Amino acid sequence: MRKTPDEIETMAELRRVIDEIDGELITLLAERLTYIDRAPVLKPREGIAANSPSRVADVLAKVRSGSEVAGFDPQVAEGMWQVMIDAMIAREERVMGTEGMDA
Repeated sequence: MRKTPDEIETMAELRRVIDEIDGELITLLAERLTYIDRAPVLKPREGIAANSPSRVADVLAKVRSGSEVAGFDPQVAEGMWQVMIDAMIAREERVMGTEGMDA
């Protein structure tokens, strides 16, 4: 179990914990990417475009809501997810093009 931030007494220890959390985040993002990479297979079957504005809006609304519950700045979270979403849409479009509907 990790110490709480208030229990940490040195910058070295604080940096170690932050680096550990960063590693966990990278692992989760890599796992998320494996699921996103399935989308270019499934979306064309259903006629869905790589860029689906209604889905983007839904994801960002969930991120804002979840970040508020977690005590994380919703604007920061939304900005981080927007960058990630834009990169993933570009990744999908390289594979499947821009055809399809918003869904």
